[in-house]
Amino acid sequence: MSWTCPKCERELPKPGQRHYCARVGLDSLFAGRPPELVLVFDKILAEVADWEGVLVGITPNCIVFTRRFTFLVIRPMRKELDIKFYSKIAHPEKPVLKSTALGTKFENHIRVAVLDDLQPTLFAYLRESYRLL
Repeated sequence: MSWTCPKCERELPKPGQRHYCARVGLDSLFAGRPPELVLVFDKILAEVADWEGVLVGITPNCIVFTRRFTFLVIRPMRKELDIKFYSKIAHPEKPVLKSTALGTKFENHIRVAVLDDLQPTLFAYLRESYRLL
């Protein structure tokens, strides 16, 4: 059962869950960025938002996707999106740029800038992260 913070109106997985408590508009994260980044984000959002129990929250720096815990973070950068997800094993191969041990799991980063960067492998990684947490 999710909970909505009365101050920022952000929907969270658990009552009283710690979070960045501020009202932030999605448009502010993409201001001054290439229009294609919005298309790339929209494509990811369309895929992931329909998965069971997914909540989407916006902070001043990123978009956070949670189920029971955070499984995906998308941070709009100047010319690309930094996509952070989690896995049981390290992913040292491309398209993963960085895979770092974090307790019993790994934190991974991929950067995408255009729609052609959205390969089936990326969505398989995101689904793995969703199932892991």
